[in-house]
Amino acid sequence: MRQRAFQFVPLAPRWRAWASWVVPSIAVLGALVMAATHFAQPPGPPGGGRPGPGGAPRPQVQSYYDNPLLAKDEEEKRILSVLEELRGLRRYQIVPETDGRLLRLLTEAVGAKRVVEIGTSIGYSGIWFCLALRKTGGHLYTHEINPERIQMAKANFEKAGVSHLVTIIEGDAHETVLQHKEPIDILFLDADKEGYIDYLQKLLPLVRPGGLIIAHNMRAPMADPRYVEAITKNPDLETAFLLMEGPGISVTLKKR
Repeated sequence: MRQRAFQFVPLAPRWRAWASWVVPSIAVLGALVMAATHFAQPPGPPGGGRPGPGGAPRPQVQSYYDNPLLAKDEEEKRILSVLEELRGLRRYQIVPETDGRLLRLLTEAVGAKRVVEIGTSIGYSGIWFCLALRKTGGHLYTHEINPERIQMAKANFEKAGVSHLVTIIEGDAHETVLQHKEPIDILFLDADKEGYIDYLQKLLPLVRPGGLIIAHNMRAPMADPRYVEAITKNPDLETAFLLMEGPGISVTLKKR
């Protein structure tokens, strides 16, 4: 079969302007997806060596992938120490460390100023957001209905030294999200899974073009099929599913 040569056609001025901000956004999201995939599926050993039995990396290589958290300054060191303490509190269903790292990476990469979180729990994921927000000059608005968890989250935010970056909104998030009026850079859903579709419908209009909707626990059977359909069938959205060997995360871009 003959292959047709491609002919370059110059873009009209209005399309050049469109591409000038759409293409960089796609490139950034692509880089983030590649980084997250690296977390989820480690590459083979350096030099092209074979993995160990069962496809798992060899022990000496695994230590390379399980890279430790490295503090850039004393403030970050304080925050990371609190995160390390909270990792053992699994009964509160906090996100895995790898997922937290991804939240921090995405938040700082897009320069988020306003992050809305549904499901504060004890503040673990919120502290990951704050690692980035302290650099972007942003603020976290986090919703929680459980009084005990609210008190624990407040204490943890205080201990990490990030209370000034956080506003906890108490009550049923299905009602309290209606308080938001300003554009949202990142929306993070980690609450009642059957409620994701309601949160999306109420807050998607506020997510800015180029903003992200991140949802946790997207691996079946936890994910609500209605939400999955909403973020994959809407032509205004582009979704990637990451870290699916664990609870799973969906990262959805609201197209410009």
